[in-house]
Amino acid sequence: MVTSFNVPRLVIAAPSSGSGKTTVATGLMAAFSERGLAVSPHKAGPDYIDPGYHALATGRPGRNLDAFMCGPELVAPLFAHGAAGCDLAVIEGVMGLYDGAAGRGELASTAQVAKLLRAPVVLVVDASSQSRSVAALVHGFASFDPQVRLGGVILNKVGSDRHEVMLREALEEAGMPVLGVLRRAPQVAAPSRHLGLVPVAERRRDAVASVEALAEQVRAGCDLEALMALARTAPPLTCEAWSPEQALLPHPAPSRNRALPGPGPQTPDGLNDAAQRHIPASPAFEARGLGRSSSGGAAPVVAVAGGAAFTFSYAEHAELLTAAGAEVVTFDPLRDERLPDHTTGLVIGGGFPEVYAPELSANEPLRKAVAAFAAAGGPVAAECAGLLYLARSLDGKPMCGVLDADARMSERLTLGYREAVAVSDSVLAPAGTRLRGHEFHRTVIEPGAGAAPAWGFTHPERRVEGFVAGGVHASYLHTHWAAEPSVALRFAEAAAAHR
Repeated sequence: MVTSFNVPRLVIAAPSSGSGKTTVATGLMAAFSERGLAVSPHKAGPDYIDPGYHALATGRPGRNLDAFMCGPELVAPLFAHGAAGCDLAVIEGVMGLYDGAAGRGELASTAQVAKLLRAPVVLVVDASSQSRSVAALVHGFASFDPQVRLGGVILNKVGSDRHEVMLREALEEAGMPVLGVLRRAPQVAAPSRHLGLVPVAERRRDAVASVEALAEQVRAGCDLEALMALARTAPPLTCEAWSPEQALLPHPAPSRNRALPGPGPQTPDGLNDAAQRHIPASPAFEARGLGRSSSGGAAPVVAVAGGAAFTFSYAEHAELLTAAGAEVVTFDPLRDERLPDHTTGLVIGGGFPEVYAPELSANEPLRKAVAAFAAAGGPVAAECAGLLYLARSLDGKPMCGVLDADARMSERLTLGYREAVAVSDSVLAPAGTRLRGHEFHRTVIEPGAGAAPAWGFTHPERRVEGFVAGGVHASYLHTHWAAEPSVALRFAEAAAAHR
């Protein structure tokens, strides 16, 4: 049901990456949470790591708002789903304010998210190497798109009292409110490595201390009352809040992402043709009653890899699986020597298995259990880190051996959005299904695709990638199932059938 939805909200943006968005956004979330407010944390774009810090700061799941993967039409509904019942929502931007999907204009930019949410923007500026020029910089960002409402600035990495005075005087001339000033404080910075910040799950005690320090820094340097007043200027949103249960119901129009399968597996030459045709909802999607398996009885158990090595997951995936009738149980491949009892489906998402390759390899009982589950035809969905874990080896260390492939670290960073077509029928999607996703890794696997590839990329380059074999779907591509809920339903159905 379409309703008028109103929650105070702020978008925390910056002129570029590295300006301090995560510092300010996480600090604000923690500071307002400490005041007893229910704060809804969000991240523009596909990043998995920042939402972990947001969750730590607020006690609520960090949620992504990605207009490329999910479409602009889902940004407000997904936001409303996460922010329901909250006193404030803080949305951390991605890259620079106007940076988005390459060659696609504003698509997937922080600016687009701010406009879709009708939210005021706070610009975090790294002021460490400028004084009066800050006014010209901020003026340019404020005037570039009149539909983006820049409500104020937080100055980061300010060097001294005199430096602060010069910056404030310049911005006063430009008519831009200064809502906060943060001094250089390297002691609160979270450590980074080859793919960005170290996830919370790998340094939880230190991460808690970091978030507390960020909250203190923001309390001391920012005008929380003025920021809350700005958040309250956001007008109501008129939309229907997304819900996993409603998303799984059949709709009269097919999803924008799905396409008709051709006869048999799709070939690279047939990718564009497949992408132009649509299929109706699957028979299981039409007929299945939510909340129970199609064969009746207990709910299928879907085991989801977690722990320090597998930290990448979107909250909506587990919600969709649950709505589809599955019981979602988390296990830790670093510690657990067997899969959860009665496992009938296995999801292994992204993370950092390359960091933990020796420990993952040493857990031979679980590696054998995963291999046996896959050999028995059990449905397995593996993304990126999961792909590496299913390989024969990772940096020379034995892994599960489900795939006839070997993985290793690489100096080259593979990063970016992808448009893909399912090449082979799988437990996630029929051949011809179109999805958008992203790659984010510094590893390679050889070969890069199996006899039955998982995906054919149509943009930005044309190539096949990943593996489909039996019940296994393994790929580097990260996807967001809210964009295509039938993926979760199809997987839950496969788990229910594997008993």
